[in-house]
Amino acid sequence: MTVLLIDDLRSFVDGRAATVARTSADGIALLARHRGARLDELWLDHDLGGDDTIWPVVEVLERAAFEERPFDIGLILIHSANPSGAAKMAQALRHWGYPVRLAAGGYVSLGDGGEVGADEEVADHRPV
Repeated sequence: MTVLLIDDLRSFVDGRAATVARTSADGIALLARHRGARLDELWLDHDLGGDDTIWPVVEVLERAAFEERPFDIGLILIHSANPSGAAKMAQALRHWGYPVRLAAGGYVSLGDGGEVGADEEVADHRPV
């Protein structure tokens, strides 16, 4: 199962492995590396720290669909503390035919606070 997570802080707490990008630039690079492959889940956060947002990533997905070469994604899950941004992302991606669901915020955790690079596999577990 291929799971990508683009989020500046959070990682999964349920034990699932995911490839993580912490910035929009790393997210774009991550998508490029997986171009042509099936993505089972793509998790997107809206605000990525500082002035960075997910919009450059969304634009890559939109452009691919516009060019009739959409990414093969089973489900895009949008999680964000920014409800307005999350709703706009969902609307934009659904317009291009991507399967989108707004996710509850409880599935991720800050983990141990360590930096995780765009290529690093993570499998954080809920603390006991």
